[in-house]
Amino acid sequence: MSAEINELAYALDTFYFLLSGALVMWMAAGFTMLESGLVRAKNTTEILTKNISLYAIACIMYMVIGYNIMYGAGVTSIIPSASLILGAADNSAAAIAAGSDAYYSDISDFFFQVVFVATAMSIISGAVAERMKLWSFLLFTVILTGVIYPVQGFWSWGGGFLDEAGFADFAGSGIVHMFGAAAALAAVIVLGPRKGKYGPNGEVKPIPGTNMPLATLGVFILWLGWFGFNGGSELKVSDVDSANAVALIFANTNLSAAGGVVAALITAKLMFGKADLTMALNGGIAGLVSITAGPDVPSLLAASLIGAVGGVLVVFSIVGLDKLKLDDPVGAISAHGTAGIWGLLAVPLWYDAATFGAQILGIISIFAWTFGASIVLWLILKAVMGIRVTEEEEMQGLDITECGVEAYPDFTKTQ
Repeated sequence: MSAEINELAYALDTFYFLLSGALVMWMAAGFTMLESGLVRAKNTTEILTKNISLYAIACIMYMVIGYNIMYGAGVTSIIPSASLILGAADNSAAAIAAGSDAYYSDISDFFFQVVFVATAMSIISGAVAERMKLWSFLLFTVILTGVIYPVQGFWSWGGGFLDEAGFADFAGSGIVHMFGAAAALAAVIVLGPRKGKYGPNGEVKPIPGTNMPLATLGVFILWLGWFGFNGGSELKVSDVDSANAVALIFANTNLSAAGGVVAALITAKLMFGKADLTMALNGGIAGLVSITAGPDVPSLLAASLIGAVGGVLVVFSIVGLDKLKLDDPVGAISAHGTAGIWGLLAVPLWYDAATFGAQILGIISIFAWTFGASIVLWLILKAVMGIRVTEEEEMQGLDITECGVEAYPDFTKTQ
């Protein structure tokens, strides 16, 4: 009877892992819709092409080398080991019956982890929208998903030096979201702003997106997918404690997003005199990112407040980056980076075992590695093949110049 119970738990936890991964995979659609709505019509097809391509590349590269770097034995706690091609070996019910402590399929773990990698890369896509060469972006995707992401993932989730130091990041406020924002920041610095975004005296000129309903749908899709992102990170659901933890994680994730929306909306009204939809959308994402580092402990009220702080911070961060002439068309660096840092720093407020020292070490280590490796790679790509389209191509729109297909052929205007 014990073996039968173990097999049932194994099957249930594996299915829960796979279902959670499928929800996270659906976040790729959310990022795609959000970015498509916040860029001009003439750049929509290129955004769609980037997002489906980066997802496919991430899956292949993480299988070829990334997963083995992130979860290999490691040469040291800082330097990971590497081997090619993830095998198909898996745990089995027989191993469980024989006393193995594994409680879900190895391949389900790979599937769950690979969709996280794609999420990190999707963050960069929106930040460089409307002026980056498609093939330079895709080549960067190969290196980031195959090497840059797995190295810092090894330091934390793979049992490296950050894990040994007590760094706590339950589902990836730093490991996934701040990571993606750091790589995006490096790209934005090297790439430069869109033509016409900033005036000669530093004034910011809004460049409206083409489809606000689509952008809003994208955020709702991300909100839904985040239940798999955070809930799946509990890793199991087959016992009472785990089931209760998953319920709390779902509720906290939902309330933190809600707090982010409301706080960002109020902040925008106070600052601009208008209920800015784009700020509300980014407030929701900021709330989701903020709770991701520790959704399994705070009370429901505390989760709402964590999200609300993230919602306020994202508005100020977006405005601040514009003042620095760092052009991020969708607010990705702020929603994932600024909120990600806040989420990591909030963890010691609720986790007795976590310390601010370990969290700060994690923030500095992940940011320094990601930003440093990314900016070197962007500079190499710029020197070798260029990363920015010409001024004429930017004016015409990347749909025609990069993809040859317009998303809205009856309505597109160059501007």
